[in-house]
Amino acid sequence: MAGPLIATKLHVPTLRRGLVARPRLLERVGPGVDARLTLVCAPAGFGKSTLVAEWVAGAPADGRAVAWLSLDSSDNDPATFWRYVLTALAGATDGACSRALDLVTSSPTAIDLVLTTLLNELAATPGQVWLVLDDYHLVDDPEIARGMALLLTHLPPQAHVVLCTRVDPDLPLARWRVHGDLVEIRAADLRFTLDEATAYLGEATGLRLPADDVVALEQRTEGWIAALQLAALSLRGRDDVRGFIDQFTGTDRYLVDYLVEEVLAHQPAAVRDFLLRTAVLDRLTGALCDAVVGGDDGTRLLMTLERENLFLVALDDRREWFRYHHLFADVLRVRMLAEQPDLVPELHRRASLWYEANGSADEAVRHALAARDIDRAVHLMELAVPDIRRHRREALLLGWLRVLPDEAVRRSPLLSVFFAYMLMISGDLDAVGERLDDADRALARAPGGPAPSPAEAEELRTLPATIAVHRASLAQARGDVAGTAEHARRALELAGPDDHLARGGASGFLGLAAWARGDVSSALETFTEAVGSLHAAGNLVDELSSTPVLADMWLVAGRPSAARALYVRALEVSAAHDGPVLRATPALHVGLSELDLEAGDVAGATRHLEEAAALGEGAAMAESRFRWFASMSRVAAVEGDPERAVDLLHQAEQLYRPGFFPDLRPIAAMRARVWIAQGNLAPAADWARQRGVSATDEVAYLREFDHLTLVRLLVAQHRAHPDPDAPDRAIRLLARLQEAAERTGRDGSLLEIHLLTALAQDSQGARRDALRTLGQAWSRAPEPQAYVRLFLDEGAPLRELLRAVDRRDPAGEHARRLLDVAASSDDRTGTEVQNPSVEQLSARELQVLRLLDSELTGPQIARELFVTLNTLRSHTKRIFTKLGVTSRRAAVLRAHERGVL
Repeated sequence: MAGPLIATKLHVPTLRRGLVARPRLLERVGPGVDARLTLVCAPAGFGKSTLVAEWVAGAPADGRAVAWLSLDSSDNDPATFWRYVLTALAGATDGACSRALDLVTSSPTAIDLVLTTLLNELAATPGQVWLVLDDYHLVDDPEIARGMALLLTHLPPQAHVVLCTRVDPDLPLARWRVHGDLVEIRAADLRFTLDEATAYLGEATGLRLPADDVVALEQRTEGWIAALQLAALSLRGRDDVRGFIDQFTGTDRYLVDYLVEEVLAHQPAAVRDFLLRTAVLDRLTGALCDAVVGGDDGTRLLMTLERENLFLVALDDRREWFRYHHLFADVLRVRMLAEQPDLVPELHRRASLWYEANGSADEAVRHALAARDIDRAVHLMELAVPDIRRHRREALLLGWLRVLPDEAVRRSPLLSVFFAYMLMISGDLDAVGERLDDADRALARAPGGPAPSPAEAEELRTLPATIAVHRASLAQARGDVAGTAEHARRALELAGPDDHLARGGASGFLGLAAWARGDVSSALETFTEAVGSLHAAGNLVDELSSTPVLADMWLVAGRPSAARALYVRALEVSAAHDGPVLRATPALHVGLSELDLEAGDVAGATRHLEEAAALGEGAAMAESRFRWFASMSRVAAVEGDPERAVDLLHQAEQLYRPGFFPDLRPIAAMRARVWIAQGNLAPAADWARQRGVSATDEVAYLREFDHLTLVRLLVAQHRAHPDPDAPDRAIRLLARLQEAAERTGRDGSLLEIHLLTALAQDSQGARRDALRTLGQAWSRAPEPQAYVRLFLDEGAPLRELLRAVDRRDPAGEHARRLLDVAASSDDRTGTEVQNPSVEQLSARELQVLRLLDSELTGPQIARELFVTLNTLRSHTKRIFTKLGVTSRRAAVLRAHERGVL
């Protein structure tokens, strides 16, 4: 919900008259120009904000840009926080940071992408740029802390951040301290010295106290500025100054309670009542105060309070918005609860009504919750659900739900369904069904209360179909293929012809159920229909996010070219859009990295994974975040680093949550494959026992990855310690897997099954049978040339078998190509073709070079390779560099001269 921002939070606080000069501290702030972070950290009332505001006011006009943001508790949401930060920076730099601001305001975007854009803009900004975040302790969301750490770690030299906070932030301060990237100003630094206390009491408050009294007061307050200010207010008009100072003792809490009592006791009844009642507000303006207090002179009273220095801080130059000093507000609230506790909920309710009428749903909900008006809070949340879902601000609603009593959530069908969705994402499957049952019961109850708005009525109308879609999701997560299909069909029955979102979800789960059964033809047909429904619904984010699923189905069908074409088209669409569409982009790069790696292009795979990381894969959908680590693990294994490969799989395992897609490549089996390739068979055998996988299992597509892993283990065990029965068991299992794959059109599975059958036969000494099976693998595969790693990952046994292929055999071409890659590659990568007279070319670059040696134009070659024209140009440029030429014709001639072609 991208509502309006409060402009006053972006203004530097106005300095009060009679400000005490503190050059010793201003000099400490200044050296921060050499550090990425200046941390001003102390308890309330130590003058943190005033010090930094004074430094900003005195900063030389040398092109330095200062962006100021005063934070409050409503900013503890990543989307809201970064909108404010980027708005402040864009304003301070005359729009130099506007690109990042456009990304975050147009629609929800992966924060890592926003910060990457911001860092690039800051690097291109001339002059010094300072970002000041006041009251940073009021935001403690882990995602905000992660984003701040990313921003601070990569700040360009001319950019700096100042944090004013009561507590140390969750940032790597120790590391930055050691590296000289941190300037710190603490409570001990901020305390008034005796001279500063004397100046403050004399100049800021007009008190002319004897030196001994100043010393006594300074010692009793220990230089705490807020206490001195409160003491000065209490001392006005007193005759017995020494007696008051002598009694001025106690801890901070009792000290402030005592002094505020003294201050309040000297205020007119109307002012005192206004102070206590408006203390429920974080920000104050005349109209809001009038609505809460029930008066009509809120603006005049705010002006009076500011004039009397009653702890009121102006938030803008027009004196329209204010806030109380936080410590003062805290004490006012305590007094209000002690004196008129029954009135406090009503004050919050009035504030909620005012904020709702003025378009601030966040504040309206917060005050409704504070008023303990649960029915109103639920109503406001339900109204907000469509916008929250559209703008992907689920974290905001989840925060509200955590505050609501559980019974209130259960009474609301909309909130129950949303809670079920969040539980599904978090992996708490046991609780999902219960919440969906709550939603069904709530829908069945007779409607009560006010008539729903048109938006609410539409949400309720489509909710039964949505619940059925979620039940299909739950069944899918539990591996219940039949249940998935049953609930998905029910959702289609309940959805209207124009309910494209529900229909898309239902068709999608029908496709996933067919995929889980191994029926790839039906899966492709049904899931393609689902994508069409998402397109009709205008849900481009989910449409693009479905690309990896559809691409994986094409891979199972043995059509990597179709999968690549899907990714390329999706990236072109993503590049033409900003906002939430970019959330899907990292997963597209991960999918392309897997295709490049399989084709033998390790460098291309790595580039796509790096691009995914730069775009913020951590911000993508939770159920797919693990895939980046799994893909990077394969790269590590290919590069000869099995330990890192296993470590990356451990990280993937921590991120994995059973959810919206079938688990067709279990991470534990991926890890076992790394061990088998490494010759580390003991842990792989442990995996098989723990998983309960055996060669006599009933075959099913959901177990195929496990079974093919087991075949590799059996063959490897036989080669290490000959056991005639092991290859036989493997071949019998492979025969059953082959029959199932042929029956359902899984050509991608068949290629791997034939390959492993050939290896098992060869391990028995049946070389002729193995060669015949290998030839069948290539002859039956629709696109055998797209598979490199599938073969080379099998290591020395496969290479030995390839060398035995007769060069006159139709399979000889494939064998020669794989042997060229294997024999000339680095032991760690197995992907580069070596020639003593030519710098090494990758397998992908060789493929491009062969097409350059044809009549095809550049765009035609790009279409042939299923890449964009820009990607083709990048490949061509690297080829020219390695061959030492500057044109296509020269590259082809040089390649022929040196035997590359």
